[in-house]
Formats: sequence, C-alpha cells, structure tokens
Amino acid sequence: MHKGQSLQSYTDFEQHNNADQSNAMQFVTRRAVFNLTKNALQTSLKAGLPTANVAAQQNVLDKRFIATTDGPQKQNLLRYPAFPLKDTLDKFLKTVEPLLNACELVETKEAIKKFQAGEGAELQALLEKAAACETNWLARRWLQTAYLQYRDPVTVYVSPGMSFPRQKFENEDEFLNYAVKVIYSLARYKQIIDAGQVPIVKMGKYELDNSQFSKVYGTCRIPQKGEDTLEYNPKSTHVVVLYKNHFYKLPIYNNKGVVLHTDVLLAQIKKIIATEKKKGIEFGILTTDNRDNWAQAYEELIKIEGNKEHVKTIQSALFTVSLDECFDVKDDQFFNELSGQLIHGGGSNANSANRWMDKTIQLILNRNGISGFCYEHSPAEGQPIANITDYVSQNLCNDKHYEGSARDNYPCAAKLKLKSNNTLNRYIEKAKKNVNELAENLHVNVLHFQDYGKGFLKQQKLSPDSYIQIALQYAYYKLHKVPAAQYESAHLRIYINGRTETIRSCSNESVAFAKAMLDECVDDKKRVELLRAAINSHRAYTTNALQGKGVDRHLLGLKLMAIENKKPVPEFFKSPGYVKSLIFRVSTSQVATPNLGFMSYGPAVDDGYACCYNPRENDMILACTCWRNNHTTDVDTFTCVLREVLLEMQKLLVGQGSAPASKL
Repeated sequence: MHKGQSLQSYTDFEQHNNADQSNAMQFVTRRAVFNLTKNALQTSLKAGLPTANVAAQQNVLDKRFIATTDGPQKQNLLRYPAFPLKDTLDKFLKTVEPLLNACELVETKEAIKKFQAGEGAELQALLEKAAACETNWLARRWLQTAYLQYRDPVTVYVSPGMSFPRQKFENEDEFLNYAVKVIYSLARYKQIIDAGQVPIVKMGKYELDNSQFSKVYGTCRIPQKGEDTLEYNPKSTHVVVLYKNHFYKLPIYNNKGVVLHTDVLLAQIKKIIATEKKKGIEFGILTTDNRDNWAQAYEELIKIEGNKEHVKTIQSALFTVSLDECFDVKDDQFFNELSGQLIHGGGSNANSANRWMDKTIQLILNRNGISGFCYEHSPAEGQPIANITDYVSQNLCNDKHYEGSARDNYPCAAKLKLKSNNTLNRYIEKAKKNVNELAENLHVNVLHFQDYGKGFLKQQKLSPDSYIQIALQYAYYKLHKVPAAQYESAHLRIYINGRTETIRSCSNESVAFAKAMLDECVDDKKRVELLRAAINSHRAYTTNALQGKGVDRHLLGLKLMAIENKKPVPEFFKSPGYVKSLIFRVSTSQVATPNLGFMSYGPAVDDGYACCYNPRENDMILACTCWRNNHTTDVDTFTCVLREVLLEMQKLLVGQGSAPASKL
C-alpha cells in the first residue's frame, strides 16, 4: 500500500494483512503504565516546551492544527490535542463500573464530580496550554515517565520478543547462510527507511506517522541513575556480533555505502566463530539488570581503560546480532522456548549474557531453529519491528534480493576487547543472580489454536480483534470468577509523533456476556446477542482510542500537569475507580503477521497475565505469560481455559446460524 491509498474504516484497517496495516493495536510497556499509579512520577519533568511549527489550520477532529514531521518522509499530520475533560470523565466512569462494588462506585462518582468542578478544570487549562505550545504534548512526557524513568529491568518488563517462523538447519553452514541473509535484509530495509520509501498508510483520510521507523536503527538506551537517556546513531554503518559473550564490530556496508554481499558477511562471521572457542566474561548480562544497578555498573565499566570506546561502538551499532549457544528443544515446547530465549535468553547458564539489552534491535539466532528479535521499546512501538520481520521473511528465498551488493572496499570485523575488574565482576555476579531469578519466574505458554482463525470470524461479520478481546475477558472470568481490568494498546499514529492510547477492554457488556455463558438459565440466542453487544462495545472504544479519545493518556496528562506545576496530585487519582482500573490483570496486544510467528512479553502486574496474539486466516497464535511465584495465576490453566472458551464461542455462533444480514 503506497502513499494516498486509504483504509476506509477501522474494520478494513484491522483486518488488512500487510504489516503496515495489521497492527492497529501495539504493544506498550504495560508494567510501566501500572507503575505510574504508584510512585514513578515523583521526579518532576524537565521544564521548557518546544515551539510548535504550525503549517495550517483545518477543521478536523475539533479543529486541530497540522504539523510537519522531521526525518526522511515529510508528512503533514495532526497535532495531539487536549480533549474535553467532561467527555473523558464520562467515558472513565463507564469503564470502571464493572470493576467496582456499590460503595466504591459511589465514592468514585463523588471524586469525579469534585475533580471536574475544581482541580480538574485547573489542570485541564494547563494541559490545553501545553497542547497549544507543543505539536504533541504527550510524546516526550510518555517517553520519560513510561520508559526512561522506569527502573525495573528492560528484560521481560519492557522489551518484547518478536519471532520469525521456525527454521530447520541441517548443518552449521545452513544456519550461517540464514544468519547473513537476515543481516543483509535488515541492512536493505534501513536503506528503504533512509530513502523515505516506507509506504505511508492512511486510516480513513488521515495519514499515519512513519517517523518511528527512523528511530529504531542505531538507537541505544544509555543507563543513568534515576532516568536513562536515548542515543540515536542513524548514520552508523556497522553492527555488533555477539558470540560466546564476545563482541565484534562488523561493517555491513562498503566504503561507498553499498550493502556487503552475503558471501563477504559469511566469511567474516566464520572467522569470528573459528576464533572464539571459549566463553568470554559476561559483560552483556549487566544490561539485563535493574536500571539503577546497571547504571552503577556502567560507570565502572567505562572507567576501565579502553572500555569506553568499545562500549560506544556497541551503542552506535545499527543493531546487534546474537549467535547463541545451541541446545536441544522438544517440538511440543518449541514456541515456549522461543519466547523465553527472545525475551530473556534463558538465564546466565544459557544465553542471557550474549545480549546487549539496551539496543533497540537485537537479532537473536540459534542453530536449533530459534530466531527473532528482542526489541527495546523506548523509541518506538512495535510497527517498525513487525514490518522488518515480514520484510526479512518475504525475501529469504528471493535470490534477486541479494543482487547488486558489494564484495570489495570494506574493513574486516574487529574484536571489542572489553576489560573487567573486581568491582565490575561483583556487578556481573549480581546481575547473573537477578536474571536467573527473572527467567525462572516467567512462565510462558504459547497457544497455537488451529480450530479456526479470523476467516471464520469475518464470515460471522465480527471484528477478529474485538472477538479475541472478549474471549480473553471470558476466559479470565471463567477461571477467576471476577472481571479483570484488561489493557490493549491502540496506536496514535494519526498524530505527529504519536505513541499509544489504552483500549479498556473490560466493559459492562463483556462482563454480561461472561456471566451469561456461565448461567445455565440463559439460552444461546441471548448469549449470541450479548456476545455481539460486547464486541460492538469494544469496537466503539477502539475507534475512539485510535483517535486519541480514550481515557488513560488524558488523565495521565492532567496528573503530570499537577506534578510539573508543583501542585498537589488531586484525590481523584487515589479514588477506587482510578486505582483499580489501572491494575491490568490481563495485558494484551495484537501483533499480526501472515507468518507463523508471534510477539511475547511479561505480565503488567504480579497477579496478572499477558497475552499477545497473531490472528491468521485459519489459526491463531496466542503467547501467554504469568509469574510462577504468584499462586493465584497459572498460565497453563489459563491457556487451557482460553482454548475451551474459543471453542465454546465458535459452537455458540455456529449453533445460532449465519451472521446477521447487512443493514444496508
């Protein structure tokens, strides 16, 4: 789909198979979102608001201005506004009703009334002022509060894993040939971005912002005490290869900027493998740790003679390539092992040290067939990585794709000889202990549901995404007998530098459907009516969220206005409705790809589940996780119940006949 092509409705947007359109709902740092309700906002945000470059005024979505993006693709996009306070609070109340008892609901209504008439109105005025001064008042604040100030490890908590389809290699040569083809395709896609050739997609009449694509190559998170920074190196020409915990700088373009031929890359990587017979010091494991722990270790690391330059080389790489230690994987556990290796590396005795978790793109490859990305989430959502994944997969068997590459005028791979000392060794041992506990605690179960896919749902005239969201609601209710606040992420790419808004999937309608399914007195006709009502409710909220008219980002903005202006945080933010609605016990996203791949990540809260799903035409992949040390959740049971629920819902629809006739 090229510039000017339009997706006429949300349904079209949601169901389009191309990676540019398929991910209406994008992964975001759910753990960080929940953390914002606690003490993560104590640090005042930096003062100074950028001046907006207003190009024109236009009657769109309540008369917003248009601003022009930076980067290789110049786009005229909507500025991100401050929506009316009353509208947001009305929607907020409706979303919390299914989560509260009668007393809590009364208390929350009173808090809303007081907030709207007093402090809320004052904070709204401040937010409107910020929105008038900035093209996107949320962008830098979200980056700081949800990511850079977040102190838990990026491992599991922040960075998702995105898998390629399973690979089968007869020998090491096949594996290494695959590896260099993937590296080559990544280099080529970087050139597509630099040339401004990433297709611009429309949602309705609005272009979607492509600026995130230019923020993923060469980008690195830099550990700092209290708040990290991001460093961008878009003009870099090398990658860093990690093998047996050793680091090598590998140029992937020649001196004229042409991508090196796969034969050249293959020869370089074979030299690296031939050179390193023993494992090196586990420097990479430091990047898996708590951010403040890593910040302290980082200061020690770069003080050692020669290390600072080598670390800079790692940080400035376009991406890293982890060639991991091979281990046997049983077929029935492959998806689960794949997820764990991409998210955390399996611990210090496996591959967790063969990582640099600060890099936005880590390519992870293993002779046993495991392959994919670990994606540090700070600079962008999942759309660029999903596009890259599809681009790589589509070109693996396309020999013409590798023509026109260079075989000369290139520097050879060079080892980065990092050094340690006793102090740094202690940090390494601490990080090993912590990542081992984290990897052991994450319980993964990837459900490959093969009974039907989105093809059946489209025949039923149902939104596949909304259907799966209601299935997750029902599964949780069936297992735990209570409704759960459920997080789904909607992109805000119709706005300049847009990130995400929350889709609050738990609704009065979804709970009514779940209760009806467990009530023998309710007939199937009524259940189908309630299912369709729940799906329609979810779709309506999703449509609003994709326009920025959700609840969560607006309320966060008001809270931040209080903090920035040194005002007390209003009592509204301590109300039962606000607090309970941000404890997302089901944390979800759709990342669709036509390949047999998936994205996965950790739960948002201690007693919750995560589920990232890929609905394909005739099957679905649902990657679910929970924490082993919480005895109220069990992901094996949850996926078992989820499978039951998906079959029940299909049986219900089939039993009640065809989809309703169109009302045209």
